[in-house]
Amino acid sequence: MLEINKKVDGTALTIMLTGRLDTTTAPELEEVINSSISGVESLKFDVSNMEYISSAGLRILLSAQKVMNKQGEMKVLHPSDDVKEIFEVTGFSDILSIED
Repeated sequence: MLEINKKVDGTALTIMLTGRLDTTTAPELEEVINSSISGVESLKFDVSNMEYISSAGLRILLSAQKVMNKQGEMKVLHPSDDVKEIFEVTGFSDILSIED
């Protein structure tokens, strides 16, 4: 189960994720991003309440990062120790801009 909340402030979009980002919930997040990312210059994912991210979830973040490389910046904010470990083991900590 994944809860997705978004906050738009001009060209800034913050997406708050609560729960598990996995194969079941990744398409829902992908849909939210695809319908919201046009014209966004600053994209932030607040993952402070995200318990788990699977490879499907990582793929969604990577896809968003590729879009944002062309139109602005993307940050992943406040990952838990478990999620941070997944980013480190997969090498995503080198690809994504992650802030505690």
